[in-house]
Amino acid sequence: MVLTLSIMFQSALLFVNAFAVLHEQRFLNKIGLSEEAVALDNGVKRQVVNLLKAVRLVMRIPLIVVNTLVIIGLLLLG
Repeated sequence: MVLTLSIMFQSALLFVNAFAVLHEQRFLNKIGLSEEAVALDNGVKRQVVNLLKAVRLVMRIPLIVVNTLVIIGLLLLG
């Protein structure tokens, strides 16, 4: 199986989409990755929470555009 750039791009896009759809109250609280749970922690857990928050905040609109372009490209090119 040949790993092409398009497959790598699609897998990265799916990974970022997975980060973007994680809901803080429903999912992240249960595994201890909410902002309240790591408020006093300055370790790796706090950095993961900040990364998830940044992805949800900054990448919302670009993800919509990129997902739309990828879907249209896949429909046209197969």
